[in-house]
Amino acid sequence: GVCLPPLRISTQPSSLSPFELRITSGGWSPLTSDRYQWLQVDLGERTKITAVATQGRYGSSDWLTTYLLMFSDMGHNWKQYRQEDSIGSFSGNSNADSVVQYKLQQPAMARFLRLIPLDWNPSGRIGLRLEAYGCPYSSDVVSFDGSSCLLYRLTAGSRRTSTSVVTLKFKTMRNSGTILQVKRSDGLSLNLELERGKLLLLLRRGRTLSTETRHLASLGSLLDDQHWHHVTLELHSLHVNLTVDKLTKRVQIPTELHHLDIDELSFGAVESLLQKTIISSRNFHGCLENLQFNGLNLLELAKVNDHRVAAGNLTFSCVEPNSVAVTFSDPHSFLQLPWATASSSEGASVEFQFRTWNKAGLLLTFDLPQQGGVVWFYLSESHCARPAVCALTEHLTCSALSDGQWHSVELNSRRGHLSISVDKEEGGSAQASPSFPVAVESQLFFGGCPTEDRQESKDHLDTFYGCMRSITLDTNIVDLILVQQRQLGNYSNLQIDMCGIIDRCSPSRCEHGGCCSQSWTNFHCNCSDSGYSGATCHSSVHEPSCEAYKHNGNTSGYFYIDVDGSGPIKPQLVYCNMTETDTWMILQHNNTELTRIRPSPGVDQLSVHFGYLSEEEQLLTAISQSEHCEQELSYHCRKSRLHNTSEGSPFSWWLGGPGSGRVHTHWGGAHPDSQQCSCGLQGDCDSGLLTHKESLPVRALVLGDVQRPGSEAAYRVGPVHCYGDKNFWNAASFDKQTSYLHFPTFHGELSADISFLFKTTTSSGVFLENLGIKDFIRIELSSSTWVVFSFDVGNGPLEVKVESRVPLDDGRWHRVRAERNIKEASLQLDDLPVATQQAPTDGHVHLQLNSQLFIGGTASRQGGFRGCIRSLKLNGATLDLEERAKITPGVRPGCPGHCSSYGPLCQNQGRCVEKPSGFSCDCSSSAYTGIFCQTELSGSFKAGTSIRYSFKDPYEWSRNSSHLPSSIYSDSTPRGENISLSFRTTQSPALLLYISSFYRGHLEVRYKLDSSRDAEVLRSGVRGMANGHLHSVSIRRQTHTVSMQVREISPTCVYLNTLSTFKIKSDDLDPHLTRVASLGFTGCLSVVQFNSINPLKAALLHPDSSPVVITGPLAQSNCDQSDSVGSGQPLVNAFRTDSALIGGVIAVVIFVIVSALAVTARYLYHRKDTYRNQEGKQVKQEDSPDFPFNNQMDSQNRSTESTKEYFI
Repeated sequence: GVCLPPLRISTQPSSLSPFELRITSGGWSPLTSDRYQWLQVDLGERTKITAVATQGRYGSSDWLTTYLLMFSDMGHNWKQYRQEDSIGSFSGNSNADSVVQYKLQQPAMARFLRLIPLDWNPSGRIGLRLEAYGCPYSSDVVSFDGSSCLLYRLTAGSRRTSTSVVTLKFKTMRNSGTILQVKRSDGLSLNLELERGKLLLLLRRGRTLSTETRHLASLGSLLDDQHWHHVTLELHSLHVNLTVDKLTKRVQIPTELHHLDIDELSFGAVESLLQKTIISSRNFHGCLENLQFNGLNLLELAKVNDHRVAAGNLTFSCVEPNSVAVTFSDPHSFLQLPWATASSSEGASVEFQFRTWNKAGLLLTFDLPQQGGVVWFYLSESHCARPAVCALTEHLTCSALSDGQWHSVELNSRRGHLSISVDKEEGGSAQASPSFPVAVESQLFFGGCPTEDRQESKDHLDTFYGCMRSITLDTNIVDLILVQQRQLGNYSNLQIDMCGIIDRCSPSRCEHGGCCSQSWTNFHCNCSDSGYSGATCHSSVHEPSCEAYKHNGNTSGYFYIDVDGSGPIKPQLVYCNMTETDTWMILQHNNTELTRIRPSPGVDQLSVHFGYLSEEEQLLTAISQSEHCEQELSYHCRKSRLHNTSEGSPFSWWLGGPGSGRVHTHWGGAHPDSQQCSCGLQGDCDSGLLTHKESLPVRALVLGDVQRPGSEAAYRVGPVHCYGDKNFWNAASFDKQTSYLHFPTFHGELSADISFLFKTTTSSGVFLENLGIKDFIRIELSSSTWVVFSFDVGNGPLEVKVESRVPLDDGRWHRVRAERNIKEASLQLDDLPVATQQAPTDGHVHLQLNSQLFIGGTASRQGGFRGCIRSLKLNGATLDLEERAKITPGVRPGCPGHCSSYGPLCQNQGRCVEKPSGFSCDCSSSAYTGIFCQTELSGSFKAGTSIRYSFKDPYEWSRNSSHLPSSIYSDSTPRGENISLSFRTTQSPALLLYISSFYRGHLEVRYKLDSSRDAEVLRSGVRGMANGHLHSVSIRRQTHTVSMQVREISPTCVYLNTLSTFKIKSDDLDPHLTRVASLGFTGCLSVVQFNSINPLKAALLHPDSSPVVITGPLAQSNCDQSDSVGSGQPLVNAFRTDSALIGGVIAVVIFVIVSALAVTARYLYHRKDTYRNQEGKQVKQEDSPDFPFNNQMDSQNRSTESTKEYFI
């Protein structure tokens, strides 16, 4: 209807607070200014109130600064009006003359309005002039008493409609009952039922109480508060929209309800009046208002006895139960009531109901004057309720009482016994019977204690936060209105005639499946196993791609990736194959093997469908965000055709792309729609990669011509392989402080997360800013070490700061993660601890922005950012900085220079190489390999295995080094050596790298730099090295100084007396080396390095292009695994003959030759031959494959005197 002009509310004594007031022509002002005053207005009838306005008292210093608004239909059972569902108070005036008006976000339908002052001008008193705005409100109401029913039967012409809509309002004090049944003639019904204060949408089949029931949806909470709640049920052909108050849920309905033909609507009762009405606890007790079906007012039809409507036991008015509740909302709240019993023989009883979210709190306490004791009755977390009397304690174990439902308590004292019952009428009674008499001539305290008695109760009891009602003393119901008027008992900090409980978990603010729990003042989200973190489970704990995991230093493996961060798409488990060139994400399906087609009789066409492990949104988003994707599609056939039917259409095709996919006739390696390749009658048909992302993934294969006599066919559809992350490297470079990018307004009303990387050489600048009328959000670099996240949602500006331990203007990438939700704001910089700032419990929660979003600058064009911003995500969505930068002056797309940040990921002397989007590690100068040069190269050696590496002359190096890996070269005449290797063996003695395991018990290094002198020996005290464990040896010489380090033990150093260069003759070779060389080496060697030479790596990875000769079996292995020791025998059986060798040591002699003309390998072979002749009974023939060195040398190497060789 048309709204009336603003209603000016007169302040008549009859419509004001029952307390004594001072009424003047300038407004309302009570005699006493405290929080127990109120102004109540009777509008005469229910009115749609849309706004209120306040002023201070005329010509005075009296005005309100904050106040509460309450509404009621009957003048009791008040409901507090809340803004944004959380803010309970309104801001008032700052002087006596200005008008402050509030438009109510949701109009209030009420007859009575009550304004309660909270704060006022400290230099004055409570003073108020009030004005309310609204419209007339008309309605039809009906009461249901549990035996009532209203039935509407549809005519044949009105049953079939594309959409059916039922609207109504209801109010009730019962937490269960059937409100609506939408029935079909076959007994199938769609029901709206209250259950524990929530409205359930159920699908029921059958006409008895034991019907088959399916739960479809649940909405709302605490709907048994005796206030009006609006319900809309929209029935569509494939889904249902259910609305309760301001919450709406869309529900897909089962197939059997598609195109529902409604036969009748039943309200209030389980069964319709066509059958015998069943009095059931599932029937509805309460009132319905404005009951409409497809715009038809059913209550008007019932009043005029329309033939389509049948009604029973209805009252066309709303009968309000006379129940007064009281709210304990403050730590100082308590209710004091007088209670006296003449003697214990007469008995005494206390009954009340309570509801709360808190697991602990004092419910009731009273003194026992005759016994000199005190009774405490309270909730505890370990027990539902616990009465304690002096040293006597009884526990009542029952179901949870902190569930927000009403629970009843009875305390009865009869003949010296106190009995306690909880929820007796609900069938869930928990009882205890302490043995002591109760004769009370004192006071009862509910919920808390007065200030003077508070210390004793506070020491061991929590304050009760919640509601109570139906307080009965010795069968007499306490009139709480008299308490409110100070005519009975006493109270403090109570809200009387209302229950102010709020369900902070309905709707749940916990995102992504987080579990919500709550107390009276707050809520908590349990994010365990959700894949998300934060106060509301908003931010993903997983990276968005394999590329991101790589740049965190991870190597290949299974990872959860979250392609949209905090968005609705769930994380998915994928395998990340991180190679030296690309990082591949592998998306699997249910059949990646080569599958032979087995024709079925009479079936000319075979259809195969593929189910992917990832969900649809996960799969398509992962493919879309990747730089490149491919999928193998192969079809092997003989005498089966792909194309060339008589009509020209193909025999076979495949489906690929979004949804169920579209038809494709091209095959692997061919361009879409090319219908290539065709298959002849002989040979293989087609095998290749599909690389057009729009046609991926392959959903199904349809294969024809499989019944031809003698035909054979097989297919394989591999997993989807993708590499690159377009979002991860999406960057922009800001050249000036006045340059910026702008985007549409950022929408993050309740939850907002922002993440990005930046690098700069300036000490300050604004990364991001978005403004509203009053609200704003901003992230900035305030100094070289501080990042600040600031915003305002209406509660005043709030800042979260993080200080870095290192300067942030170092030209390296730094990561920022900021989040704001209704509980807190958080900010994280790099890997520093997260800084948080709690939000006000009952403050504004909606972030309302309306301007453009500025990146790299501000709306004022001041304090902009100079540097690079990359991978900017807002609520999981990546902003395309590069595309916007292409058309924006002063901003360049992309940002080079990543090694300054990611270079440390390259390990073991690996070199970082810049790429346009990212970096790679060059491992050519490292003895390691892998994506970060982190994988050690190990070789498994048998007794007949050896590697010979030939050093080239400087001329040879300069001539040939351009096309060979740099790991095979070295300086020609080094002044020192850096030698390192790791080995594991159970053999002693053995030759490693001119290392012989001859001297047992210690490690020796022999340097012989002068042929005229004996070798100088450097010994290590490390023992037990032939024990099958992995040992690392590092030897360094610089001219005359040699140091040796074994494992993590401090190095041993020695000063050589010999010259640093020498010449040596063949007969001067240590005979022990010749002997040990003939025995070979059995075990594992890894990461062998001589200066910049990596001979083992060259032999394992580049045997054809490196100057190496491999003799005998050499296999790549892992020295960390025990099964590669020796010949595979258990370590306990490795030695049998010599007890001194069991668990013995490996003593190593390193014979390093440094000379312009080094010793050639033939001298070693000559000595080996000589020793074989002397020790023939221990050594096999020269041509035996077990020998580690055989005489079939390359003729060129044997004739080149300038060639130096060293052996492994």
